[in-house]
Amino acid sequence: MFDFKFNLENTDGFARAGEFFTEHGSFKTPVFMPVGTKTSVKGIHKEELDEMGAEIILNNTYHLFLRPGDLTLKEFGGAHKFQNYNKPILTDSGGFQVFSLGNLRPTTGLKPGEKKQSLVKITEEGVHFRSFIDGSKHYFDAENVMDIQSNIGADIIMAFDECAPGKSNKEYARKAMERTHRWAVRCVNRWKENNEKRRAEGTYEQALFPIVQGVNYADLRTESAKFMASLDTPGVAIGGLSVGEPKLDMYKTLDVVKNFLPTNKPRYLMGVGTPEDLVEGIYRGMDMFDCVLPTRLGRHGVAFTYTGNLKITNLKFRLDKTPLDSDCLCKVCKNYSKGYLRHLIQEDEMLGMQLLSYHNLHFLIHLAKNARTAILENKYEEFRNKFWERYPKDVLKK
Repeated sequence: MFDFKFNLENTDGFARAGEFFTEHGSFKTPVFMPVGTKTSVKGIHKEELDEMGAEIILNNTYHLFLRPGDLTLKEFGGAHKFQNYNKPILTDSGGFQVFSLGNLRPTTGLKPGEKKQSLVKITEEGVHFRSFIDGSKHYFDAENVMDIQSNIGADIIMAFDECAPGKSNKEYARKAMERTHRWAVRCVNRWKENNEKRRAEGTYEQALFPIVQGVNYADLRTESAKFMASLDTPGVAIGGLSVGEPKLDMYKTLDVVKNFLPTNKPRYLMGVGTPEDLVEGIYRGMDMFDCVLPTRLGRHGVAFTYTGNLKITNLKFRLDKTPLDSDCLCKVCKNYSKGYLRHLIQEDEMLGMQLLSYHNLHFLIHLAKNARTAILENKYEEFRNKFWERYPKDVLKK
């Protein structure tokens, strides 16, 4: 049996520096994980991921289940061989996408006179849903989501959860949380069975992280954190945040759950990836982060900087010969001016989108690495204060 060890190297307040070990290597924390939803980090190739210092990436179970199919990935020998990536990979459970895409109509559109209907039906056993691509019917439950993720073959997999909307009333939030707890127990049982099969087949094992839920209700989050910690899995995730609630509400929730999570296991804050959220999440004891924003914003001409988001299409950058951020050491900032990047984005040039995406990913990856250095030197409070000296505080009002 593989030992998914988390080596906690130092703490500074609640901020933590550590290293998590998988059979495809280890990664140091705090860490930002680029998102390759469909086994591709948009606009970025594998060599560039290595170049920018990425140590682990994320793939999406829901999208890969629909296309090309988890059995296709299994035929290729799993996600690592399919995309030729030999470092750790994490897959989410698909639960967030099942619920968040539940009210989207298929891309094929509605027939004349056809009424739009929710594509999701939740039961105690699992979730019936329709593909947002073509409307085909599918079903997820705790067991088959474990099987699908086993076929995909990531190193770290997520338990199936119900991600209640951020504005859910407390009654529904509790109902969804308790169902998530029951599903988590079923996930743990199937995960153990699947790892036994994987060992028998001579392949690598997978680490399971259950997901803390409870919307923004402190007592529910406390209950959920305690329950998920009791399952004694290799790590724990915090879900259902950064889904539209005010940032300060998210930070308050983290202030609650940080006290009830295991200290000897990594904590993964799901779907969170802005500079300010990394700095504040790390301050509150979170270790792992992911988000599609770096590449999504990059494709729309927005760059992360230490003085806030920069909209490159602004006219004032037309003749600007300076880099996106003078303190960034990425190849984009070393080689290209704001004026040139503005021109590329204005002309819808693919290269402009790629370069801004690269810069944004590099920025977050190295923000996490610099935070780690500060923690190891017992200087995280100083690091955080310096960040906020330059970064606009009005983002906290959003």
